[in-house]
Amino acid sequence: MRKKTSFFILNNSGSPAKQISIPTSFLRVFISACLIIFGIVMYDYVKLKTISSKTGDNSIKISSQLSEIENQRKQIQQFAEEINSLKIELVGLNNFENKIRIIANIEKKNEQDSLFGVGGSIPEDIVAQIPLSKKHNSLMREMHEQINQLDLATTNQNNGFESLFKYIKEQQNILASTPAIRPATGWTTSRFGYRTSPFTGRREFHKGFDIANRKGTPIIATANGTVTFAGKKGAFGNVVIIDHGHGMVTRYAHTEKMLVKRNDRVKRGDTIALIGNSGRSTGPHVHYEVHLNGIPINPEKYILN
Repeated sequence: MRKKTSFFILNNSGSPAKQISIPTSFLRVFISACLIIFGIVMYDYVKLKTISSKTGDNSIKISSQLSEIENQRKQIQQFAEEINSLKIELVGLNNFENKIRIIANIEKKNEQDSLFGVGGSIPEDIVAQIPLSKKHNSLMREMHEQINQLDLATTNQNNGFESLFKYIKEQQNILASTPAIRPATGWTTSRFGYRTSPFTGRREFHKGFDIANRKGTPIIATANGTVTFAGKKGAFGNVVIIDHGHGMVTRYAHTEKMLVKRNDRVKRGDTIALIGNSGRSTGPHVHYEVHLNGIPINPEKYILN
């Protein structure tokens, strides 16, 4: 016998009007089906909520990525403008170097040493203002090309300044090694050239420039150099000889006392001896000579003070 479950349908007065009997097994199946359908509906609902949540997260991520891309493109544009500025500064430095070369009468650079290489013209400015919504691939390619050009220009400019510095340094050394001041304070008693000898009364050629003063007056080096001789030398008495390089030599004769010795390095203005009356002399003075490549020349050409 199948079990049945009875239900009463009430009428308007509330009293049972009709009895319905449903097999228990059918009722169980019906309830199970309802539970399954409810479970499926709940699963779909949860899944839909999850997808919706992920979609929201993805939207936030996409928005964040778009904002980051926009910032990166702004930075690219800033870099492009900085490249333009750097190029202007390099050209300015190159023009400054050329001005120095003209003022110092230095030979111009070779074409191969020009800022952007042989026949290299100055690259046009990069157009950096591209809408942020557009791709910046072409801008980045142009930036890459100009960075390579600026790298070459920087190397060339560095070489230009190095050669200029080397030349000026050499000129500075030459100037420092060129006699340019009086060897002592005092009175000029005899100049370079022909004169009547105070000893023989005959006409003779005087190879130096004489400055008289009291004994013990300092005698100074007129340029940087190396002492090659400090000792007695015939009629010149006590003599100091300095080699200044570049074929330039100076001599200081008739000194009372020598304050340097052979191979000493001296600088312009250093005291090297004291005025005296040694050798053949009519009174305390310094006999000063300047020789260029072994030939005596007028010392007054090298006295600027």
